[in-house]
Amino acid sequence: MTFNRKESGKDVLLLTSGLGGPSRHLWPSKPKLLESIRGAICCLKRKCSPNKIAPGATAPLFEYYNSVRINEKDENDNYVELGKEFVLEANEHFNNLFVNTTLSNIQLPTNVYNKDPDILNGVYMSEALNPVFVDNFQRDPTLTWQYFGSSTGFFRLYPGIKWIPDENGVISFDCRNRGWYIQAATSPKDIVIVVDISGSMKGLRMTIAKHTISTLLDTLGENDFVNIIAYNDYVHYIEPCFKGILVQADRDNREHFKQLVEELQAKGVGTVNKALIEAFKILKEFREAGQGGLCNQAIMLITDGAVEDYEPVFEKYNWPEKKVRLFTYLIGREVTFAENVKWIACSNKGYYTQISTLADVQENVMEYLHVLSRPMVINHDHDIIWTEAYMDSCSVSSCKREKLCILLGVVGSDVPLRELLKLAPRYKLGVHGYAFLNTNNGYILSHPDLRPLVSNLTYTICINWYRDFIAIIFIFWW
Repeated sequence: MTFNRKESGKDVLLLTSGLGGPSRHLWPSKPKLLESIRGAICCLKRKCSPNKIAPGATAPLFEYYNSVRINEKDENDNYVELGKEFVLEANEHFNNLFVNTTLSNIQLPTNVYNKDPDILNGVYMSEALNPVFVDNFQRDPTLTWQYFGSSTGFFRLYPGIKWIPDENGVISFDCRNRGWYIQAATSPKDIVIVVDISGSMKGLRMTIAKHTISTLLDTLGENDFVNIIAYNDYVHYIEPCFKGILVQADRDNREHFKQLVEELQAKGVGTVNKALIEAFKILKEFREAGQGGLCNQAIMLITDGAVEDYEPVFEKYNWPEKKVRLFTYLIGREVTFAENVKWIACSNKGYYTQISTLADVQENVMEYLHVLSRPMVINHDHDIIWTEAYMDSCSVSSCKREKLCILLGVVGSDVPLRELLKLAPRYKLGVHGYAFLNTNNGYILSHPDLRPLVSNLTYTICINWYRDFIAIIFIFWW
């Protein structure tokens, strides 16, 4: 938070020095409230049998409130399955939305089956969060949304609301693909995407590869760094201006990369070893120079096959420390060289997956997040994360659970930016003073003269619903 005042005075100095400390000193109650949610879930997980709903079950053993189906009736005037009566009332504290402040409900993206055993088990386990949410709201009336985003795909939101599908009847919001979820579940990342554009990638394979890159870029945020290398007969950066470096994965750079990826054409013969060497060199230079995210480093190899395992490359540039993880995405249905591609990932602490169709992209790309989160799981890090401000939007993804070191999900609460600005009241700044907010990455969050340019009606509605929020996030594991 920054203050602008022409007059100098002790009051401003005291105000700014008081705001310079950790966020827990500003809102000591909010991390405690999130801790109560985390503690409740961990306790429930230990008490609940993981097989309460057996795999292959055809019907739920209990009913829950599905945010899309609540208050819906069939032609016989009976409530539909998972759509019982759910009382909704307008609430000024929640922007006059119709909500239920006594219960939470469950949102699921369209591509997640609402009676999947994993979903039912998770929903059953988290039902006991309702009294915790209500108690938190009663203890701190300034709280807004409280939520639990599960790694299995469901999103428990308090207070409960009615979720409206788009014009095509699709619910595309998936909590696991939101910036706050990804930022909480992983640490800052240095990513080099290496994509095969040899002649064998023509047609559908190239389309899938481009969509895979775009989806990978969507999982990155302002604290991550990225570059993209394409290879066939020779190795080249898709943006020559970014040769030999990593750039911040802010929105402008991500969109620029997406445009360049669409222009890629398949031709020639693949030389993956040279591309891997170039990627390792970039990451090493940034690591030794103390640049980039200074945490996780990874190479994403997108190809339709590897004729060898390239062990000499890894022996020279990555072993034995294995400071760089290598994730491989095998494009297409062919499995002739699948073993080599799989070995490359497993030998470098990565993950191998095969993407045969466009529909497989979202599900398989997100798997790398689980791998990058494992060190935090093993160390039992339950950190409070303050994310950047956001105005929520929609997208689709899906994930599978890991057998060991399971990421249960993320709990969080939104803090409106107006609450931050209340820490600098105008009467303390003077008639010519004002406060504004900017992030550590240089983006202005709030300013008296800031006027967002919004022309899209849907986006305007989205702003009216969510306003500007900073999500305070708590990650936890099992």
